[in-house]
Amino acid sequence: MSRMDFLHQGGTPFDGFLYADLGQDRDGNTVSVLSALARLGLDPWDEAAALADLPRDGARTRLGGLLARFNDVPALGRDNGAIVPQLVDLLPNASGLKSDKGIGLPAMARSVGFGPVIAIIVVIVFLMQTFIFGSDGSGD
Repeated sequence: MSRMDFLHQGGTPFDGFLYADLGQDRDGNTVSVLSALARLGLDPWDEAAALADLPRDGARTRLGGLLARFNDVPALGRDNGAIVPQLVDLLPNASGLKSDKGIGLPAMARSVGFGPVIAIIVVIVFLMQTFIFGSDGSGD
């Protein structure tokens, strides 16, 4: 996976969609949207974000095409037309996603968290203090 947003406390806006049950595969394992997209070689969070950015009809068309390629769940082939609209309804609205991103934070800071950012700031302050007030190396 290229991102591990699912580890962030509180989940993601896509959890309802990604963890929705698609049925059982031939081995009897329950398959979610997340696992189906991963089995198709796609990043589930990137795909969910792309689907959420589309108009609902476009998202239904795109998701229907993706699930049509997914043959691991036999029941899905029979019910594809009925389940796709239900799944698309689980996606957050694109406007809601933009307001959740915060005010002007860089994407890296949002995805990594504030811990590393604070650590870097502390190191920079320490280095500035050392250069400004420095010592002559004698230990006095």
